Amino acid sequence: MAEGMKYVVIVGDGMADYPVESINGKTPLMVARTPHMDWLAKHGSLGLVRTVPEGFNPGSEIANLSIFGYDPLQYYTGRGPLEAASLGVELKKDDLAFRCNLVTLHSQGPKVVMEDFAAGHISDREANEIIVDLDQTIGTEEIRFYSGVSYRHLMVMKNGASTCSSLERLGLTPPHDIIGQEIASFLPENEGSGRRILTLMTESQRFLKEHPVNLDRKARGLRPANSVWLWGQGRSPQMVTLRERFGIDGYVISAVHLIKGIGLLAGLEVLQVPGITGYFDTNYEGKGEYALRGLEKKDFVYVHVEAPDEAGHMGDLRLKVEAIEAFDEKVVGTILKGIKDFEKVKVMVLPDHPTPLAVRTHTADPVPFVIYSSEEKRKGGSIETFDEVSAKRSGTFIEKGHELIERFLGH
Repeated sequence: MAEGMKYVVIVGDGMADYPVESINGKTPLMVARTPHMDWLAKHGSLGLVRTVPEGFNPGSEIANLSIFGYDPLQYYTGRGPLEAASLGVELKKDDLAFRCNLVTLHSQGPKVVMEDFAAGHISDREANEIIVDLDQTIGTEEIRFYSGVSYRHLMVMKNGASTCSSLERLGLTPPHDIIGQEIASFLPENEGSGRRILTLMTESQRFLKEHPVNLDRKARGLRPANSVWLWGQGRSPQMVTLRERFGIDGYVISAVHLIKGIGLLAGLEVLQVPGITGYFDTNYEGKGEYALRGLEKKDFVYVHVEAPDEAGHMGDLRLKVEAIEAFDEKVVGTILKGIKDFEKVKVMVLPDHPTPLAVRTHTADPVPFVIYSSEEKRKGGSIETFDEVSAKRSGTFIEKGHELIERFLGH
């Protein structure tokens, strides 16, 4: 690390995509108006990075661990414990934490389909009421539910690792991977460890069917949160902090508990920004403004924006382009204008993984990244835009995503 240097990592979740036929074979990044990311591409170093190692599910937990500089092969134990860290839920050695989605299931004759992995993006207030009631009704001394944000919550199984030896090997599928699909083949087997999870999900469906929040949502024409979906189980990881590795202190900014949890385990402080939601109505400018405030006190800030990923899961081209443009103008743009007040600064912008409109879920394809340093006065080269094609054309490719942070910090 250079003495006196300030560092900003800006992640547009799921921004990368595949070519889309309706926009002449271009990607959303290629058609979106992104003058600030394009400026970085002209004056910085562009390339591709593989954030999801071969054999891993392309989840945000894997990709962001890599961007933070942690090899998933060494540090990944499950998504649940990362979110537990953000919620302040202390896990004992043998406790298992599960990500707990509130979802909307829909019956189509004898089939049950995953209609919505986010239960119509249920509000925080409604979701909190449901999770509190779930914990009181089907929770036990061993099973506890903890409220998070919107559809994203946590379930902890006390001593789960010791009492259910095969539980960590369960093939529990992220609900955003099976949108519109019949759920039968994605349920755990009704025996042994799987039976406990299946029973909890079934009990939640009975309870939620007549819950006042759902009755009210259905009366208003909204999707009900009629089931929990458990996945991402694991024990708490043992992580070396960024200070111990690189001698750096900083902040993490995100509305998503997963990202805040990784940041906390990495030794960063969560910078609370008013009005951030993890959705399209988030306070984009606030994230940029608070990142600049953070740089006044510490040397590193990790800024995460969820909105492009949500549009990808919805399969909505217009919303994804709008989310990318808002990310560029209000987050990247705000930060680029403000960093002029700092003598030395480096900025890195990238998606964590693609969330292609065609498949409506994450993929493991490499993603574009750009690194800009105020100390490297580039006049601009042949690359004019920040997108998947330009990044590939740059000829720079980093196979091991967790090594990108070392390049960024100058190690």
